[in-house]
Amino acid sequence: MAISGGGTGGHLFPAIAIAQKVKEMSPESEVLFVGAEGKMEMEKVPKYGFTIKGLWISGFNRQSMMKNISLPFKLISSLTKAMGIIRKFKPDIAIGVGGYASGPLLWAANRKGIPTMLQEQNSFPGITNKMLAPRAKKICVAFDGMDRFFAKDKLVKTGNPIRENIRLIEKTTARKKTGFDPNQKTILIVGGSLGARTLNEAMKAHLDALLQSGVQVLWQTGKLYYDQINAEIGERLTDKIKITAFIDDMDAAYGAADLVISRAGALSISELTYLGKACILVPSPNVAEDHQTKNAMALVETGAAILVNDKEAVQQLVPKALEVLQDESQIEQLEKQAKNLAMPNAAEHIAQEIFKLVN
Repeated sequence: MAISGGGTGGHLFPAIAIAQKVKEMSPESEVLFVGAEGKMEMEKVPKYGFTIKGLWISGFNRQSMMKNISLPFKLISSLTKAMGIIRKFKPDIAIGVGGYASGPLLWAANRKGIPTMLQEQNSFPGITNKMLAPRAKKICVAFDGMDRFFAKDKLVKTGNPIRENIRLIEKTTARKKTGFDPNQKTILIVGGSLGARTLNEAMKAHLDALLQSGVQVLWQTGKLYYDQINAEIGERLTDKIKITAFIDDMDAAYGAADLVISRAGALSISELTYLGKACILVPSPNVAEDHQTKNAMALVETGAAILVNDKEAVQQLVPKALEVLQDESQIEQLEKQAKNLAMPNAAEHIAQEIFKLVN
């Protein structure tokens, strides 16, 4: 099996979860990853015990037209290398999970008559998957209504694979692990790395209200912003508001929280629904086709999440969070509806579809 894509964790980690499940179900299977040189997959994939080949490929740069001069050469290079990979590795199936590298690989596989499958994490598909869809045998999706973009007879709703070892730690235990009072209400705020700026500004703007509320806050600032935020407000923080550049133990962080504030990436949404967490989603505006808003609305429309727009977050996010936190019936309803949307066996379902095509 060849599996390709990446560039972001939202593409890469589902791919790793699929590969792990295939190996679990069929230990003799060989798996080869194909990624984009210089992207995170080239570093991350080997740490999970898989081999990866890199292509010289990138997307169209809308900010600097000069940087697009090399695109034709990159495309020719990647298509040529992808053909070589397919000839040498001879996969029974090629799977694309989104990201530029999956384009050349699945094109090469199709040229050789090898069946291809797509896994689309978002409620609005990326350009690469839309281009590859007409020749794909199956398309695994996580949201309803994807027949707006893909042929209905190819669609299989599987959900998004998440890390195998994710678990929900009991609340009292989790709060002790994170250094919080087991009996106090707690908010977790996670905005990724680049996506954290607006959420950080919202937290700073309402720091007084947070301090006066007595609510506990575990606040992941992102590595880019930690030093600045610590310099600005570090002296004002109490033991009830903890800031950190990155959270290593996400299981404990999720377990400690009564309410999670997060961006609306597909991977985050899959974890929040799997764990049944009440959440406020703030979709990032800096993503293709505004797909995070579409992801969030899939939860909001079923009562599984609350949405605050990015442009309104600085004013509204913290007051809304404090309001929701005081309404236990609303928290319970959000948790229940989130759990109803979970698809915990996504990786296994996708692996089964892979074996059907191969066999």
